[in-house]
Amino acid sequence: MTSRTIAVVTAGLTTPSSTRLLADRLSAAVRDQLDGRGTAYKIEIIELRELAHDLTNNLLTGFPSVELGKVLETVVAADGLIAVTPTFSASYNGLFKMFFDVLDDQALAGKPVLIAATGGTERHSLVLDFALRPLFSYLKAIVMPTGVYAASSDWGTGAAKLHTRIERAATELVDAMSNERPAAVDPYTNPTSFEDLLNS
Repeated sequence: MTSRTIAVVTAGLTTPSSTRLLADRLSAAVRDQLDGRGTAYKIEIIELRELAHDLTNNLLTGFPSVELGKVLETVVAADGLIAVTPTFSASYNGLFKMFFDVLDDQALAGKPVLIAATGGTERHSLVLDFALRPLFSYLKAIVMPTGVYAASSDWGTGAAKLHTRIERAATELVDAMSNERPAAVDPYTNPTSFEDLLNS
């Protein structure tokens, strides 16, 4: 049986943080998907706040520390990546950008990536398509169609919708890691009768 490794990069700055909470929810959804398919796996959580000084030193010197080097190797070797950032000034935060700046620009080529972000209000959700998606497209990663954005309200009244997005994104990531294509839905299967259309 083929074992899968999923790296989870989270750029939250506080402990606890909503960014880490979202990363954990995404990890749990992927874990459930893999369990359901009988796939062995390992999930590696990477808290960038713990590597802030190492990342700065790497940018200044061009060389990673031993600890940072191991983390970079983990991401490169992973079968899939979950990348989660808080939203700062309508984009990813500096810590998140630093990590992917020190990563070789070919390291994520062909790797399935699930992108996610947190923020205070729903209006920042475009960060997924205007900041995160272009970044990972530049790095030649395979970005999942569903990105997950969690505003403050999504932890309360919007929890059900957030759960749906998380489940859909997790399914896409596991399908991509398994090289599986979702079953095509035939729109002509069980068509609605003309009589029912008129009655409705």
